[in-house]
Amino acid sequence: MAHHHNHSHSHGHGHGHERLHENNAAKNISIAFFLNLFFVVVEVIGGLFTNSIAILSDALHDFGDCLSLAVAWVLQKKATQKRDHKYTYGYKRFSLLGSIFLSGVLFVSSVFVLTEAGKRILNPQEINAYGMLWIAIVGVIINGAAALRMKKGDSLNERAVFLHIMEDVLGWIAVLIASITMVFVNLPVLDPILSAAISIWVLTNVFKNMRDTFRIMLQATPGDVDINDLEKKLNAVEEVVSIHDLHLWTIDGESHIMTLHAVSNTTNPERLKRNLINIAKPFHIDHVTIEIEKNDIDCQHNCD
Repeated sequence: MAHHHNHSHSHGHGHGHERLHENNAAKNISIAFFLNLFFVVVEVIGGLFTNSIAILSDALHDFGDCLSLAVAWVLQKKATQKRDHKYTYGYKRFSLLGSIFLSGVLFVSSVFVLTEAGKRILNPQEINAYGMLWIAIVGVIINGAAALRMKKGDSLNERAVFLHIMEDVLGWIAVLIASITMVFVNLPVLDPILSAAISIWVLTNVFKNMRDTFRIMLQATPGDVDINDLEKKLNAVEEVVSIHDLHLWTIDGESHIMTLHAVSNTTNPERLKRNLINIAKPFHIDHVTIEIEKNDIDCQHNCD
């Protein structure tokens, strides 16, 4: 039996706004990079001066952040390139590589710090609590400024950077509390315990970030889309007999893609496509490919 296929591809809303957003993302990451780089120098000097492994361990984490931010900065700029024959969906997914690199660096550094903290817990060393206190104050201020900057971002890359900077802010608040405690109570074991706690926190979030990143790389359904609700609304469209072979994935966690087959006897296929695309827009689906079939055909040879 012959059947009619009407194929349509629709994409994008506001490419100018999207370009501005991507440039702002690169700018936010660059500012966070320079703030972190400056503070790494402060931490190394301060950690050696106070003999604090908690400060030195955070310096190592921050150095890892700096490397990751530099890579993320380069990849974020790469991600703004327009699509071409080599990457027909564009370069947005390059920003995910920054998140993977960041997670890898933090995993290695966290395991190293946990090992060193374990040695210090068994053999505590004296700490310069007053020096630790002042460095903690500077740490809260500088990392807080970087976190406020990154909070404005929406991309997965920016959210990953914001998460790690917020961990630094909370870590420095913990160092501040511990240093105030050690000013009044000689309890040097607090320093390596605090260092181990920060590293465990970082590792926990590294695994969460890697899970989310690999879900995107493996083309899982976007976490912010209720696919059952979407299918229900698509099937409720007038003139739609049924929707099948629906595929939904995301390029970078923000820009979603959907393809589907719609069975319909409509006499105005373009209007039907517009209606289906309009339903997809509130779900942040930017690229929609629709194939309209006149008959409810067996898709086993044509559909995946």
